[in-house]
Order: sequence, then structure tokens, then C-alpha cells
Amino acid sequence: MKVEGLFVDLFKREIYPSEVCISKGRIKYVKRKAKASGKEYPFIMPGLIDAHIHIESSMCTPGAFAAAAVSRGTTGVVSDPHEIANVLGIQGVNFMIEDAEKVPLKFWFGAPSCVPATSFETAGASVGEEETEKLMKRNEIKYLAEMMNYPGVIYGDKIVLGKISIAKKSGKPIDGHAPGLTGENLKKYIEAGISTDHECSSAEEAKEKLKYGMKIIIREGSAARNLDALKSIIRTNPEMTMLCSDDLHPEMLINGHINRLIKKLIAEGYDIFDVLKCCTYNPAKHYKLDAGLLRSGDPADFILVDTLENMEVLETWINGSKVYERGKILFDYKGAELVNNFNSSFITADDIKVKNNSGKIRIIEASDGELLTRQIFEEPGAGSYIEADTVRDILKIVVKDRYNDKPPAVGFIKGFGLKKGAFAGSVAHDSHNIICIGTNDDDIVSAVNEIVKAKGGFAVADGSNNKVIPLPVAGIMSDKPVHSIAKDYNYASDMVKSLGCRLSSPFMTLSFMALLVIPEIKISDRGLFDGKEFRFVSLFV
Repeated sequence: MKVEGLFVDLFKREIYPSEVCISKGRIKYVKRKAKASGKEYPFIMPGLIDAHIHIESSMCTPGAFAAAAVSRGTTGVVSDPHEIANVLGIQGVNFMIEDAEKVPLKFWFGAPSCVPATSFETAGASVGEEETEKLMKRNEIKYLAEMMNYPGVIYGDKIVLGKISIAKKSGKPIDGHAPGLTGENLKKYIEAGISTDHECSSAEEAKEKLKYGMKIIIREGSAARNLDALKSIIRTNPEMTMLCSDDLHPEMLINGHINRLIKKLIAEGYDIFDVLKCCTYNPAKHYKLDAGLLRSGDPADFILVDTLENMEVLETWINGSKVYERGKILFDYKGAELVNNFNSSFITADDIKVKNNSGKIRIIEASDGELLTRQIFEEPGAGSYIEADTVRDILKIVVKDRYNDKPPAVGFIKGFGLKKGAFAGSVAHDSHNIICIGTNDDDIVSAVNEIVKAKGGFAVADGSNNKVIPLPVAGIMSDKPVHSIAKDYNYASDMVKSLGCRLSSPFMTLSFMALLVIPEIKISDRGLFDGKEFRFVSLFV
């Protein structure tokens, strides 16, 4: 098999007409050619690699994700199955590996390092040192996934250091997660053996981490977008930089993946070879991946694009097989095993009533496009029970443990702007309990109970007008095609906006209101939590 085109040579830093010969799934040779007169050649470049992603955030199973990804020129992803591990533990990791084997896209999984994420919420499983050791021995596991518990690293938590030691003995790299960490604490974190970080939000933060030898993975996803703030390091430290999406929702995935980032950077004058190395050679080298880089003997993983300016993917090849061509996916995915862990019962209005004691109440204040929240204090309205107040935009927020039959936790939140109805989801980082925001108890109960009935998904309730998007795989994914999930997700989001919500992505923001490790205040199934003091706090002040 021979493919002709303008060859983008990462190592010679040249682009020239060539003939690529493929034999037994590998590159046999690359032959430089004189360009045929009048012939329009596509560009041939290595397949693209996302250096850090949680596939679960796309709400797709690995198999469903693969079809969308290859159409965007992605041939491999470095995937942290942290989300499903919080639901199903090792069973969830095994599910991801087995489902990924059904499709040609290359998935390189990590062993989740922080399951559960904290001890202040109820998760569906735990992954300890024994499980970590078993995972790190597997060929499918290429690294220890992001070590979110950076205080545990800094202050010498035995379990945390034990997992790091296991990774070191296996000879596999350790991913980091250290937002805002600086100075001596940062040095201790890196010296423990942690080699990457994808949480930088400023060039100054990235430069300090680079100074101590840490590689920076620039994130541009749905929840956090740091490319504009960090892209300058591609010019100064291209060999230490990678690109990732981290969390990429379905409505964004259908519009592009890593190819979209390349297009943006090329338009802004960044060097094509430096940019491509960030999403091909650098991750392949760092994680020791079986990825093709268009050298003789490499796996034949490559893409054909129309122009460097458009980055429209015409063909995608993986291991010498064409898997995508001009709008057509050239492989079948026959669906997933419907694994789950969902033991919640229905709730009633009595379960979420809040007696009105004297004094102000503590309120979560959310902002559009932000994971950070503030805590504010306001007087509740009159009456025996505290109700939502749409005039002041004080809404009720409920988190229900999905793994055990326990009463829900109830608080109040500001910033969503809902004027009527309620909406809920079982995508709630990191433990994925049921979370709901609403203007009245009846709709809150309806939305939560729709999630219970479906055993996971998204729901909107407005009187008798209810909408449910089931996520039957672990309550956080579907095996439907990405465009189908995106269509349903957009419809439900628009429905929430029609109820008055002023946020650009209501369900995404909702999903992070239970993420306790991001300050200032959040809520778990056990109650309100101060992310700065790292302790539970009372509703009444």
C-alpha cells in the first residue's frame, strides 16, 4: 500500500512531496518525490494524540468516542478512567479497557490515583495500593494517573507515597494535578517523581513548573480553557509541552478535537513542527507509547489533511488500516456492556424541606464558566421552611447519594438564574452522585426521581413537562453515537435556559458544584463543604 502527499517531516523539519509505503501495519519507507505537475496533494502528518483526557466526560463509551475522534485526526488518547473508577472501581477500569479493544483508536490508560477523590463524599468504590499495584503491572496501563492529592504528596501521606513508589518501580510516569502550587511545596511535589501538570492557568505558573523540570500539558476542553494563557510556552519550551482536552463534552467533540487547536495555533503564526510535536512526538516519548511518528518501522498511524490552515481531516489511518475517509467511519462499534452501580431510591418533598432557624444562611455563589465558587451569606425568607427565592436568585441545591439509600443533603445556591422548574444529573464530579438545582420542591423531586428511574443521566422538570437523557453505562456514559448524545444534551441545555438559566453550559456547571477539592464552597451528599478549610460547614451562620 502506498500513499502520496506533502510529507510533514517532524525530524527534518521539512515538508516535501513523498510516497509513504505501508507493509504489515507499519511504515516500510518514506520516499521523497518530485511533485507531479498540476496535482493537488494533501498533507501527510502523524496521527494526533490527546495527552490527557477523561473519556467519560464526553458522555460516550470508548467505542462511541472513537468514531468521533478519528474523524478529527486523533489516532490515540492518553486516558485517565478516574470518573468510572469512582463509580465501579477496578471493574470500571476493566470496562474501559475492554470496550476500547472493540475499536481501532489507540487508548493508553492510566491507573487512577485518587479514588475516592476525598473522604468527605460517598463514592461507589475505592482504589488502594493493592489495586494500584495490580493495575500498574498491566501492559494496558501506561502511567499513574493525575495525583490530585498534592497535600498528601507534600506532607508525606503513606498511602499516597505508596502509590507513587509502585509507579516508580514499574518504570511508568506519574501525572500531576497541582493548580496554583508554587515555591517549596511545588518543588517537593515534583521531587516526589511527578512529571506533568495540566492545571496551569497562567504562563507564570507554567514557567515555574518548567523551571523545576515538570512538563506542561496545555488544556483546552469544555470546563477549562487555558490555551490562550499558556500557548507562549510552545515557542519557548516546545520539547516540554503537550496538548490535551481533559474534559470534552459531546457538543464540543463533534466540532473538533486536537486538530482544532492546531488550526488555531497555525493561524496565529506558531511553528507547524513545534505544534505537531506537542501532540505527537512529545506524548509518545513521555508515555512510551506504541504510536506512529511516520518513521520507517513505526506503526502506520497518520492522517491526511487538506491544508495546514484548514486542518480538515480527509483520511485517518491506524496501524496501516484506513479508519476514516471523507465523512465515513470505516469500522463498526456494536455497543457496550451496560455496567452500573446505582442503588438510590426515590425521594419525596419531605426529604428536602429545610426548617427556618434564626440567622443568615450560607449560600454557594457560582459563576459562568468557572469551577471556583464563593460563599455568601443572606437572610432567608419568612416562613417555617426555607424556600427558593427566584427574585434574589437563591435556589435550592440537592445532592443524593446514588450508592446507598440515605437522605439527601440540601443547600442553597446563587448564580444560575432559574425562574421555574429544576434540572438534575448523575454526572457530578468526582463521585457522581445525583445533583439537582431547582426553584420548587415538586420539580426538584421529579428531576431527581427521573434520574433514579433511568439509573443515571440528565433530567429537566417543569410541572408536567419533563425531559430525560439516559446515561446507562455507569450512570455517566452512553454507547450511542456522539452526534446523538450531543443533540440530546443540547436540547436539554436549551430547555434549562428556557426556564431562565443564564449560564452558557448549565449541566456542566452543575456537575462541578459537588467537586469538593475546588474552593471556595461546594456540597457533597454529606453536606456543605468549605474547600479552603477542608471541612464541613453548617447551613446556618
